[in-house]
Amino acid sequence: MKLLTAYDLGPITLPNRVLMAPMTRNRAPGNVPTDLMATYYRQRASAGLIITEATQVHPRGRGYPNTPGIHSDEQVEGWKTITEAVHDAGGRIFLQLWHVGRVSHHSYQPDDEDGRPLAPSAVQLEEGQAFTATGEMDDFTTPRALTTEEVEDVVDQFAHGAENARRAGFDGVEIHGANGYLLEQFLATGTNQRTDRYGGSVENRSRFLFEVVDAVTGVWDADRVGIRLSPGSRFNGMHDENPTETFGFVAENLNAYDLAYVHLAENDPVDGRPARKLVRPRYDGPLVVAGEYDRESGEAALQNDKADLVAYARRFLANPDLPERFAQNAPLNDWDRDTFYGGDADGYTDYPTLEETTEPL
Repeated sequence: MKLLTAYDLGPITLPNRVLMAPMTRNRAPGNVPTDLMATYYRQRASAGLIITEATQVHPRGRGYPNTPGIHSDEQVEGWKTITEAVHDAGGRIFLQLWHVGRVSHHSYQPDDEDGRPLAPSAVQLEEGQAFTATGEMDDFTTPRALTTEEVEDVVDQFAHGAENARRAGFDGVEIHGANGYLLEQFLATGTNQRTDRYGGSVENRSRFLFEVVDAVTGVWDADRVGIRLSPGSRFNGMHDENPTETFGFVAENLNAYDLAYVHLAENDPVDGRPARKLVRPRYDGPLVVAGEYDRESGEAALQNDKADLVAYARRFLANPDLPERFAQNAPLNDWDRDTFYGGDADGYTDYPTLEETTEPL
């Protein structure tokens, strides 16, 4: 089974191609990683590669309660406990670097600022509501457009997050350029109304993304840096007038970096076809796909050369030993949606392994 074969991802040999996708779990009180999180990730160390939950590179990049950061010494020390636990269990782990941009609320913004989140343009997210820092639901706060100089500051914040990830002992990092967050907000015509060098043409709208890639690969070797994209996604109110042009341009220009991988979140079709069909012919490096894949469809994606690696989210959430279950074609635990976000060990570290559920002879 190809899913269970080894794969050389740059300098790292993965024992299998079953990756753990990034999943926000909201279990970092005060935005600091905890020992409970270390248990959670250690339990899943048999993944070919763990990609952590999205982790904000700056306090102004927050948009959800109890999500971890990578901008303070305390957070670095918390993540060290996690990377050590994963490595002790024989695993490999990348940190996902994140800034939510407009997908935020004034309750998350620093007191000494004007309370508005930062974004490419002052375009409010009108889809859904924000889960505020006080635990209530409210409309998303209309963001303030970053000045040209402030965009450069945010690029530096990604570089600082990447440096802190090295200090914390990670094996590499993934840049979060998907799901309607800041990097994608710059890419999409629906959220980028700028007239400076970061707006207008696809070259200008993608400039911020490539500056972040340049900054992060200035900290890490490029073969230890991945990037996540979600071409065609409408999540978090995304809209682009020509996603085939936009993401085709991005995919082709990422070839120059020799990255560890491009990771596609296949949320929605791009002009009527899966995102991988747009990106695969244009991107020469390793391709990770994530979506509604199970054992059979993940294997088919590899066998048909649609991807090189497959990332699993909810299936890994509920099955800490997912590669072993795939190897034995064993039944999978069901996931509990009610415990996805926030809480304690329930629905987090208490999912049983196959060994724990198998009756002794």
